[in-house]
Amino acid sequence: MNSSIKALFFAFITFLTLNPFSQSTNKELFNRIDTYLKSSETNGFSGVVLVSKKGKIILSKGYGWADRKNKIPNSPSTVFNIGSVTKQFTASAILKLVEQGKIKTSDKISTYFAQTPIDKSDITIHQLLTHTSGISNRTGGFRYDEASKEQFLKEFFESELQSKPGTKHQYANANYIMLTAIIERVSGQTYNSFLNDFLFVPSQMNSTGYKSVNFSTERLAHGYYYNRNDEQWEDWGTTQEHLPYNDKHWYSIGKGDIHSTVEDLYKWNIALKNNVVLASNTKLVQETPYVAENDKKTSFYAYGWAISQSKRDTKIVAHNGSNGLYFADFVRFVDDDVVIIYITNVFLGPESEYVAREIGKMIFDSNYTPSPISRNIYELSFEFMKTNPSSNAAKLPVFLKKKLNNEFKDHAILNRLGFSRLKKEDKPDWALELFKLNVKLFPKDGNLWDSLGEAYLKYNMNDEAIKSYTKAVELGNESSRKVLNELLKKE
Repeated sequence: MNSSIKALFFAFITFLTLNPFSQSTNKELFNRIDTYLKSSETNGFSGVVLVSKKGKIILSKGYGWADRKNKIPNSPSTVFNIGSVTKQFTASAILKLVEQGKIKTSDKISTYFAQTPIDKSDITIHQLLTHTSGISNRTGGFRYDEASKEQFLKEFFESELQSKPGTKHQYANANYIMLTAIIERVSGQTYNSFLNDFLFVPSQMNSTGYKSVNFSTERLAHGYYYNRNDEQWEDWGTTQEHLPYNDKHWYSIGKGDIHSTVEDLYKWNIALKNNVVLASNTKLVQETPYVAENDKKTSFYAYGWAISQSKRDTKIVAHNGSNGLYFADFVRFVDDDVVIIYITNVFLGPESEYVAREIGKMIFDSNYTPSPISRNIYELSFEFMKTNPSSNAAKLPVFLKKKLNNEFKDHAILNRLGFSRLKKEDKPDWALELFKLNVKLFPKDGNLWDSLGEAYLKYNMNDEAIKSYTKAVELGNESSRKVLNELLKKE
């Protein structure tokens, strides 16, 4: 047997040996991930997950409902709002214009807008892309309120900078809305049409878009939230129902609210990997870690992506996003050739943000088994209150710790629950006990003492209210002083 034939023979034998092993390993990984997500589904989890390893899809599956009323389940073809995962598409559109020779990332925004004031005249496209323009994260209004492009630009230019351009990273959606205005001005196209022509169509992403969607609305996932006042889950509807029907969507565009599926996002990953939409050197520019996102410098912002290192010292390129109901996470372990894409239409709590990262731990540690996502903390709390008298309030933290597998550390939860109950209770009951419990758990929070004072006032318990407001002021809550002084005058 000559050497070349021998090499082919051994390669074939190796393939036959390793392939069943690989299939077995992938099946085991599928089962572990699926078990985690199914167990979370029993607690209200709803969404879709796609996991790919070495170019092979290990899992692509939906859990829970896209539309509860009509019993439409989530599936890999369900269309979700992907939140700020949108920013990578806006950044890619800018880089496509760079490739076309129409702009440079070093260009100043004053090049494109003559009305740019002096304090913002030196802001560059690079600074917008990396959130280092100095613009405030409060610039712009509520995402689903109407605002024309002219109105947004006026607000942007009249706003007060929080830092000198280029000196500090501060994540602000207005940066990416401004980038969108530049895309439209330079290309002569609408944001949606430019992305469709140069990003979505070349990537064969047939179920992705901003407001112009060319698929059945039955494929759109409804967003669900727990209404604390009504003490029940409610259907928010779809993002398409909330976006302005006209072109006055300039608090939303470019920074979020693109719609897509895990299938399409995976196609996007392949298009990036194979340099279909951006040249390889452009992709390197996009994925360069330009500026630290935190003091510990564990994550850096690139162009529409966040860059970090795994514990194995491999590169992670990722971005997540949310509108408060939907949450999406797109994680690429580029050195390991592993991709995790996760989208949910029910935000149960902080654990809803960790799904992709938990799956990542499972992929790289065969012994790791995450706990299922817990039920919504407000739903659990009301469940406890319905089955217990308010005299049992002290037992609530123990109940929550058991259900959530975690210590109860959030000052705001009981405060919100207390105000929800305060609207309904004419006599002292759960509301008052929740406020009392909260100051017992977090005695150094002046705002909580203020809330307790407000509850005492409702029930004409003025002496107790004075004590609570006094404590609030002592702890630095100056907004309590006015009410306290008025109460003292009546004494």
